[in-house]
Amino acid sequence: MFKFSVWVDADSFPVKARSFAVSHASSKMVPLVFVANHEIKSEKTVRMILCKKEKDAADNYILSHCGNNDIVLTRDIVFAARLLEKEIKVMNDRGFVFTKDNIADKLREREFSLNMAEIGLGGGKENYYGEKELKKFSTVFSEELQKHIIADVYNIKK
Repeated sequence: MFKFSVWVDADSFPVKARSFAVSHASSKMVPLVFVANHEIKSEKTVRMILCKKEKDAADNYILSHCGNNDIVLTRDIVFAARLLEKEIKVMNDRGFVFTKDNIADKLREREFSLNMAEIGLGGGKENYYGEKELKKFSTVFSEELQKHIIADVYNIKK
């Protein structure tokens, strides 16, 4: 068993991306943990953590239980920023890996989108999740998982 886990902020993570993460992590025997405020049906290989139905309960649980070598999958940009402060590898469902170099731009984009939506000019295009988005996620997730496996096997500090 590896010394790292993949954590999924599962409340809003797309089913297709969750399914890929489960099948790929399981095939590599990497521990996978879903954290949500409602039951998420999945394979028996996935550990499910149910949190209270409170704002940020799942985020706070992941933040307090994940380790430096872990990978966190989330769609929440503000949560991604909190994870980066703890030096946790974090990516979204579209294969975007958040870093200290790009998180400020993503937070600004989020704020701009929220402001546009408030005045009625926000669009729903970003909510679409199709094969193109899944392919990008699966490619990047596979690469990140492989990097973590190699680092774990050869005891390389990430």
